[in-house]
Order: sequence, then C-alpha cells, then structure tokens
Amino acid sequence: MPQKKIAIIFLLLNSIFLNYTFAQKINEVDKIVAKYPKSFATTEKLAERIEEDFNSDYDKARAIYSWIAFNIRYDYNAFLNPPRTQGFSYSTEAEKQRKIKELNDRLWQKAFSSKKAVCEGFTALYQHLAELTGLKSEIIRGDSKISLRDIGRKNTSSNHAWNIVLIDRKWRLIDVTWGQGYFDNSKGRMVNDFSPVYFDTDPDYFFAKHFPDSGSYLGDRLDKDAFLNGPLIYNKTIENDFKIKSPTTGIIEAKYGDKIDVEIKNVKKSDQVLYLNKRNQPVLIKNAKEKRGGLEFQIPYDNNIGEYVTVFVNTNSIVSFKVIPK
Repeated sequence: MPQKKIAIIFLLLNSIFLNYTFAQKINEVDKIVAKYPKSFATTEKLAERIEEDFNSDYDKARAIYSWIAFNIRYDYNAFLNPPRTQGFSYSTEAEKQRKIKELNDRLWQKAFSSKKAVCEGFTALYQHLAELTGLKSEIIRGDSKISLRDIGRKNTSSNHAWNIVLIDRKWRLIDVTWGQGYFDNSKGRMVNDFSPVYFDTDPDYFFAKHFPDSGSYLGDRLDKDAFLNGPLIYNKTIENDFKIKSPTTGIIEAKYGDKIDVEIKNVKKSDQVLYLNKRNQPVLIKNAKEKRGGLEFQIPYDNNIGEYVTVFVNTNSIVSFKVIPK
C-alpha cells in the first residue's frame, strides 16, 4: 500500500480511537462529577457537594481532580506572557508560611473565578479543595519532560508544579494540570482532553516525566540522569502499562546498518505496532516476537531515521528515543 494511503488511514483510525476511548476512561466518580455545575458560588459549596456524594478519601480526591480537569482550562496566554515574579522577605518560618499561603490563596481564587490557570493555579486550587474536604495535600515544584527536545537535556529546571495527597496513609501523585488536556503543536493551541492517568500515577511512570526540585520523593533520592536521559513516554504508555524494557536509555548511539532492539511489556502480536520515519511516514513493524509478556522487535537504523524515532501501538504514540549516529 502506498505510504500516503497508510498515513491517511493512520490519521482516520487515530481520530476514531480517541473518540471511542474517551467514553471508556471515565469511571463512576467522574460520571457523577461531570454532572456538577461548571461554576459554584464558593469553593466551600463545591467541597460540600463532594462530601455529600462521596465517602472515601480516595473518591473525594478523585472528584476534586475530575472537577478541576473538567472545568479549569490551561491559560496558554499566561504561560507565554507570565507576570513578573514577585519575591517576599520574612524573618521567621511562620511568616514565610503565612506569605506562601497568601500567595496560594490568590492563585486558587483566580483559577476558581476565571476558570483558567497555569500549573500553579491548578495545584493551589487542588490543595485548597483537598483541605476543605479533610484531605492532606502538598504542592511540589520541579521539572517536566514533555517534548522530544527534553530527551538528553543537560540540566533540570523548575518549570512545573503538581500535588501529592495522603490517602489511606499513602502519598499519591497527582498532576491535574496534565489531566485537563495538552498543547497541540500542529494546531498551536491547548486541547481539552480529560486524562485520568495523572491521578494516583505509578511513581515509575510519574518520575519519568517529572523531577522535583528537592531531587527526592518521600525521603528517597531520585535518579536525575535517568530523568534527563530517559525516553519520552506518553499518556497511553501509562494508561496501558506499556513498560519500556529496551532500550534502557532514551539516547541511542547507532551507525547505519545497526538494528535498534525494542522490548515493550503488555503489547501483543495482534497489536498494530509502527514507527515514524524522518518524513513522518508510518512504517509497520514486521516479524515482532512475543516474549516475557510483551513484544520484541527491531527498528533498522538507516537514512530514513531522523534525529528522533517514535513508536506507536494501535495508532497511539508510546515512546520516543533520540538517535545519535556513531
């Protein structure tokens, strides 16, 4: 089949698949919250509604996540034109905490009233609603990995924020900013696309895309090099538990004629697996082998492979690697 026809079919299947899976990924808590008003008079009224409808801390935490993701939009204009950062002075730890609270209060109030925010507003609103419903939550700031250019970066930077919330004596990782949607480079705008995968995310997946400023999580040091040099994974990778077993790094050194060995757990031979060449044309993987609960295959490194190679499973991007010629 000509490559052009494959590309058209690929895009069509992708559109159909996205529409179908959206209905599948809404759980019972989300269905209830989806019927809530888009606006409440106060955050206290919203918290009261959540407490009326849900008993467990887990469901309350999920309801807060869902309502924010459904109703607060990412303010891309504010991201492009951030207000000037204003520092503050303090003489005691108590004064420092009071001023931080005042800052967070302004952030959640603006997000709640305007229905738009950047990550600081999302996290402040989540923390505030968690406190109103009797949950303990904290805001964590750090780095994020979102694009091909992030593979092999030399340093981390503080450019993002997320929450942790204590449920059943266990801290859970939450990124409601990413739960509400994503930026579509091809369209040059934000796309509203609810994703549940950033609620109570598996730490292995979460820290492949996030790195806290502290460099640690619950007292354990995280591997900074693994974050910077690891492959770029996507929402569907997390949703389907597609663990990337090989290559173990996001940076592959190869010469023409080499074959890049790839192993992904929980992928079946019946799944359609392909990669994009440097002209963004899909190339179907052939002769893949099922092994150890996953799929093994090879990608030939030739002049059709560009600086990056992205693997797709059933039309969804799963993992990207950076290829450096030897």
